[in-house]
Amino acid sequence: MADIVVAVDQGTSSTKAVAVSVSGEVVADVTVPVGIAHPSPGRVEQDAEELVTSVVTALGRLGQLDGRVAAVGLSTQRESALVWERSTGKPLGPMLGWQDRRTAGRARALSGEAGRVRSVTGLPLDPMFSALKIGWLLDEIDPDRRRSRAGELAVGTVDSWLLARLTGEHRIELGNAARTQLLSLDAGDWDAGLLELFGIPEAVLPRLTASDEPTALVDGLGVPVTGVLGDSHAALYGHGIREAGSVKVTLGTGSSVMGLGDVVPGAMARTIAWAAPDVALAFEGNILSSGSTLVWLSHVLGLSTGELIALGLDSPDSPVDLVPAVAGLGAPWWDPGAQAIITGFDLGTGRSALARAAVDAVVLQIEDVLEAADTATGERVGTVHVDGGPAGNDRLVQHLADLTGRTVVRPAATGLSALGAASLAGARAGLWESLPGGATRTFGPTTTSTIVKARRDRWRGAVERAPLPDCFMNTQGRDRERTAFRGRHLALRHLRRPVRDRRLR
Repeated sequence: MADIVVAVDQGTSSTKAVAVSVSGEVVADVTVPVGIAHPSPGRVEQDAEELVTSVVTALGRLGQLDGRVAAVGLSTQRESALVWERSTGKPLGPMLGWQDRRTAGRARALSGEAGRVRSVTGLPLDPMFSALKIGWLLDEIDPDRRRSRAGELAVGTVDSWLLARLTGEHRIELGNAARTQLLSLDAGDWDAGLLELFGIPEAVLPRLTASDEPTALVDGLGVPVTGVLGDSHAALYGHGIREAGSVKVTLGTGSSVMGLGDVVPGAMARTIAWAAPDVALAFEGNILSSGSTLVWLSHVLGLSTGELIALGLDSPDSPVDLVPAVAGLGAPWWDPGAQAIITGFDLGTGRSALARAAVDAVVLQIEDVLEAADTATGERVGTVHVDGGPAGNDRLVQHLADLTGRTVVRPAATGLSALGAASLAGARAGLWESLPGGATRTFGPTTTSTIVKARRDRWRGAVERAPLPDCFMNTQGRDRERTAFRGRHLALRHLRRPVRDRRLR
């Protein structure tokens, strides 16, 4: 009897697969690590073939479920992009990771188009998104675009690539497409003006599909993929959030703050959560470095990540702040020119103070985005749903509640991207209306508001000290956006102190 959904979550550092029964029980799971390369500063690459192999390996290790699998769900890292040869399926170069910043110069050159890009796509013009990456790859592979226009090349995000190899179809799920910076949110189609702007012929693009449109049968399994979501979208779906008013925070390499609802794009991006089959609009703020900050500092200090978090949370507050703008700052600042800095240290500063500053940076960046969400929606976010690997740490989640002053709800299973994809896939396959949810735990704030305010104010002072050269907009335009976000909290100061000796990279 086919009574199980297998969901694959292909992430930045690993590919995970879970088998979920109709009762909501995870009956089997497997994790396959994947590599990531940093060939030079600002460049982040992955081997596209390795990603496919990791997915096939994960599915193969669940082979004991043969005959019971009804459908497959797929959750993927977003914004990463690659080009392959359509006739052979061979990747033509590396996959550029979502953290890759090699296109920052091109983004600066297009800064005059930032307003148009944001109005059409809901996204700030930033190297994080796929369009600039695809343009860069095509410049390397097909500079005159002859092969592209002839239909010999195919491009896509991770979901497109995996489905092309697993099912033979060149397609992209609408929520993932919304992260390419090529999709008109209002039209629900590729935007001809943006394709021209970024130098991407339409012939290379995948077909747009709903999140729950079944694929052809997966090689080796004989069942279709019936649910595809970007990882952050899948986590939102996995929390059971179907209406505006609730927000989730995913803790990972970076962090994503997302909720359902339509907003004017600004500090928060406007995007598509899913189309199943109706389109659900969402707002999101992306933090570029959170878990990766902890991993970096743990290596520097010779600790495990868990030991670093424990050291930081055991340490008293100190004047030290760490602003992890190793790839610029994402939401709510959206400043790719910001530089990573450490402030408030002296010759007596030890590793405990640095550990505390790194842990605080993860939480305080989230609060910056939550405040932007408050402003964008006109309502304070009182309850935050949290997921991701670090969310399994009780003390870290409590710290999040304390420094945000908000109630945090954590599900029993924190790997919600896979479960969200499973929930959608199983619903489309007719196994359930919604995957049964498990128990949750609630964390309430315990720190006094005056202490929290002082800590946030010091953090924002440190953020102000990160150099912010004119990149995407003129100084007046950038300051106007930053001032609008900061609002009642702090008057904007224009601090441009040289900090080259304090950079983290």
